[in-house]
Amino acid sequence: MRKRLFIVFLVPLTAVLLLLGGAYGWTASRGVQQSFYTQQVGDIGTFVTSARQALLSGSAEVLDGELRRYHELYGTRVTVVDRSGRPWSPQQGDAPVLDDATANKVQLALSGRRSDLPEPVLLPWQFAEQSLVEPIFDQGDVIGAVVMSASVEAPRAEIVRQWILLGIVSVIAIGIGLLVVLGLARWVLRPVHRVDEAMEAIERGDMEARIADDTGPPELHRMILLFNRMAEEIERVVSRQQEFALNASHELRNPLSALLLRVESLATGLDRGWDGEVEATREEGRRMTRILDTLLSFARGADPAPLRDPIDLAALAERRVAAWRDAAAAKGVALRLHVEGPVRSRTDETIAESALDAVMDNAVKFSPAGTVIDVTASRAESGCELSVRDHGPGLPEEELAHATDRHWRSDRTRAIPGTGLGLAIATDLLASVDAGVRVEAADGGGLRVVLMLPAAEAR
Repeated sequence: MRKRLFIVFLVPLTAVLLLLGGAYGWTASRGVQQSFYTQQVGDIGTFVTSARQALLSGSAEVLDGELRRYHELYGTRVTVVDRSGRPWSPQQGDAPVLDDATANKVQLALSGRRSDLPEPVLLPWQFAEQSLVEPIFDQGDVIGAVVMSASVEAPRAEIVRQWILLGIVSVIAIGIGLLVVLGLARWVLRPVHRVDEAMEAIERGDMEARIADDTGPPELHRMILLFNRMAEEIERVVSRQQEFALNASHELRNPLSALLLRVESLATGLDRGWDGEVEATREEGRRMTRILDTLLSFARGADPAPLRDPIDLAALAERRVAAWRDAAAAKGVALRLHVEGPVRSRTDETIAESALDAVMDNAVKFSPAGTVIDVTASRAESGCELSVRDHGPGLPEEELAHATDRHWRSDRTRAIPGTGLGLAIATDLLASVDAGVRVEAADGGGLRVVLMLPAAEAR
């Protein structure tokens, strides 16, 4: 954004400086040249009067002295030519040789026409030496001409000096503009940077991050005010969620502990044939305790890192199928397990179990009575997979991408009670251990949900 601000401000500033600088450079160059030519015209007019008297009297002593002193002072050579066009001087050896261009001007002047002043040029190096020729009249007749060849070194140096001064002023103006734009960009972008820092702080968990109201231009104060209000609302919502999770996880531990104690008490009065059911109930209680402990840690802001120990997905699938078999049978649905030996994965066991439970809950919920749900643990090229395939209504191809969205439900299944969170929860859980969920239409109808988990490294 800072680059865009520089472009927006500096490009017009540079364009304006170029236009103004070019106009000033042209004006300065033209002014110096016009002043130079005006001085030359005035001087040559003076010499025309002296030359007329010298030509009429035939004596050039006074005129020669004036021309010599003028040349010594200004470095400008002045030559007087007679009616024949030849330089006129008592000392013929001092007579200069006129070039072709000057000779043409002399002939034009001897015909009674004045030579035009040169047109001003823009660039200093284009300002070359040019001779001025003025005819000498006596009672309407041309009796000679005055030729003035002035050096342009002084006016050319003046033009160069003006241009250098213009360049220095332009560079200073651009530098000042650069500093102004830099300060303006910092002032305008300061609240944006503060918002970015505050959002980063909130992302790290610092819900008290706020922005000072006097930061930046007044036009952005409303944005800062709305951001602070939003941050306060987020802090309030997150605080209420944490309090709810903390209270819920804490309050659920007591009835769960009491339930497990009752199971132990009941187990003492049962024969050995109930040992399997009792142990399964104990395992479910322990799993619920682990889930509540994790929930309690999240509520306290501990954010525990998931464990990544090697586990057997085949054994995990077998346990969860056994745990869900009664719930599925109550709906007239059968569960069928497909495993081919151990399937080793390095992941968090509680997360994998919870994700599989969420998927199996969906499958049992939407499967019609008399159908079979296939649960498979297998190896894949990219890792390990736990798949659950049902024979429910399924989803059309265009709705598969939305299956893992929160609170999303297909129009086909809105009559069935639910929240639309099962696959979304499974996706979020697996994302924390670098795993994922793939939802696809199964051959013959129904839905196939695949949990993609990393494989354990071979020892």
